[in-house]
Amino acid sequence: MGQRVMEACLCDSGRRWLCHHDLCHTYRDAGFEQLAPLSPVGQRGPGAFFLRVASGLKQVVSKLYHGAMRHIAVYPGSFDPITFGHLDVIGRGRKLFDELVVAVGRNPGKDALFSADERVEMTRALVAEMMAKDTKGAPVRVESYEGLTVDFAREIGASILLRGVRNLSDLQYEVQQAVTNREVAGLETAFVVAGQTFAYTSSSLIRQIAAMGDDLGVLSNMCPPMVVEKMREKKAQRHPALERLRHPREE
Repeated sequence: MGQRVMEACLCDSGRRWLCHHDLCHTYRDAGFEQLAPLSPVGQRGPGAFFLRVASGLKQVVSKLYHGAMRHIAVYPGSFDPITFGHLDVIGRGRKLFDELVVAVGRNPGKDALFSADERVEMTRALVAEMMAKDTKGAPVRVESYEGLTVDFAREIGASILLRGVRNLSDLQYEVQQAVTNREVAGLETAFVVAGQTFAYTSSSLIRQIAAMGDDLGVLSNMCPPMVVEKMREKKAQRHPALERLRHPREE
C-alpha cells in the first residue's frame, strides 16, 4: 500500500488505525478482529499496519474488486413486442455481468405497434417474473431512452453492449454495428447466441403474423401469454401499424 493512500482513521473501537478510510471499514466489515498499528499515530508510509486475522482476506479482495470493477451491460432494442428470444438473451446476460440494463428505445426505421410506455411496462413485468424465479443472476433494470444507444450507455456508466445473435445474417449486421460503436464511442459489444428454438423468432415476424392471421394462439411459442393478449387487443383495435401491414400502400 503506497504512501499516497495512507490516512488516519478513527474506527468504532476508539483507536486510531493507520489505513485508507474506505479500506479500514471494508476490513472491519469483513470480520477482521482488529488492525494493529506498527508505528505511532500520525506516521505515514508503506507497511504502517497489519491484519491480525487474515481469514477474511478473500472476502475483502472480492469486495474491493467488485466495487472498483463493476461491469454494467446495456441490452438495447425496440422490444416491439418483447419475445422469448429477448428473454433468453436477458437470462444469459445475467450470468455474464454485474448488472444488466434493458434499454427500450425507438427504431425510426420501424412502424411502432406499442408505445414506449407499453413496451417498458411489459418488459419490466416479464423481467421481474424472471428474477423471481432465478434469484442467482445479476440484477436487471428496464429503462427507456431516446437518441443514440452509445450516448445512453455512457450516461449510465455502462462498459459494454449486449447483443443476441440468431443466425449468420444477424452476425454480419451486428459485427458492423459493433465495430462502429467501438471506433466512434470506445464501447465494446458482447454477443450471445440465441437458443436454437429462437433462431428465427423476431418482433417483426410476430407483428406480421398478428396482422395477417386470424388465430393469434400460434404466437404462444414465440412470446409470453401477456404479450399474446396485448397483441389481441391491438388487433381488435385495428391498430394502424397492423393495418398497414395488412394493406401495404402500392407504389
